Amino acid sequence: MRTITMKVNGVSTSHDVSDNTLLVSFLRETMGLTGTHIGCDTSQCGACVVHVNGKSTKSCTILAAQLEGAEVTTIEGIANGDELHPMQQAFHENHGLQCGFCTPGMVMSAIELVEKNKNLSERQIREGLEGNICRCTGYHNIVKSVQDAAGKMGG
Repeated sequence: MRTITMKVNGVSTSHDVSDNTLLVSFLRETMGLTGTHIGCDTSQCGACVVHVNGKSTKSCTILAAQLEGAEVTTIEGIANGDELHPMQQAFHENHGLQCGFCTPGMVMSAIELVEKNKNLSERQIREGLEGNICRCTGYHNIVKSVQDAAGKMGG
């Protein structure tokens, strides 16, 4: 066990963790942030994507103990109070989800994708979200959602 300190959704937190605790388990079990989903346990599906120091990261691929001093943002941390993040709003308005299981990871990946380039083509969006699997939608409305959010995310 070791004590780690990090910022999660803008709030500094310190907890004892085992050396082998995955970030996804730390977020869900220790922090109670269950919006980060465990999908495949093999880093293939992207349901567990969060931002670590502003970069999309599959939280099943990194140990919590590695993140001493890091800033972690989960799906719970991107809204502004009751106001959804533009990407969340776009997914809602464009029906970019069905069962919703992949949605948190998809949204987190899409935010970083758009922050890097707001003028993405459909192909660039599809390639940029390649590490996120959706079994329900066929991706058409996800792409529409990302394009819509890009126009609303400023800059």
